[in-house]
Amino acid sequence: MRAARLRYDAASRAWRAVQRPVSTFDQQDWLTRGGSLTAHLRALGDVRVRVTREAVDCAWPDECAALRVAPRMRVWVREVVLEVDGVPFVAAHSIAPLAASRSVWQAMRRLKTRPLAELLYADSTVARSVLVSTRLGPRHPLAVLARRQIAGHAPHALLARRSVFVRHGAPLMVTECMLPALWAHLAAVRGAEERGGAPSVQYLHLPHDRGGRPARPSHAGHGPGRATERAPLEPRSARSPSSSSSS
Repeated sequence: MRAARLRYDAASRAWRAVQRPVSTFDQQDWLTRGGSLTAHLRALGDVRVRVTREAVDCAWPDECAALRVAPRMRVWVREVVLEVDGVPFVAAHSIAPLAASRSVWQAMRRLKTRPLAELLYADSTVARSVLVSTRLGPRHPLAVLARRQIAGHAPHALLARRSVFVRHGAPLMVTECMLPALWAHLAAVRGAEERGGAPSVQYLHLPHDRGGRPARPSHAGHGPGRATERAPLEPRSARSPSSSSSS
């Protein structure tokens, strides 16, 4: 993976390399650490990539400038949820110009449940822009997608980061929205380190239908759509992975 000056820039007025102060050290760390996000998550438990959508669509308004594409230009879209021990930790949205998805980035169409990181970090010709981050308001398209993975009350704003990967002049942008369960788990690990014990955290788990979409909770509190509590996650290591090491 090369860091280089690129003609593609993920930054904008809302997306910044230096984000306004965030609430915790963990948030600042995970919004800015380089390398594969999937690899970092593996230090917390067993990671599963759940594909929620792959389709031809239009780029979102705040993506057009970053990819230098015209509004309403068609792109290839891949959306996944990264789960750790069955709990959604990250909702990711990746796009590439349609022509690039059929040539330079054609392998992204064949990934299925393998992480995109397999393409991005195994190729020395791939360069990456600076990571930028923002707080997604409730109406942002990625926030809408992410909230479907959150059981219980969702915060007003969700933290997300993005960057552009370039291979042979063709861009691919990855946007990753961190879900509340990730921050809860990291806080539990940090608290356990301070107490010298094991972390204890509970999650509400959303069951999913056959299409990968969260099933609707039953208003009667019965049936397969009912939210159920997950057992506490037991991380493989209490230490976070090194910040020197995308979905």
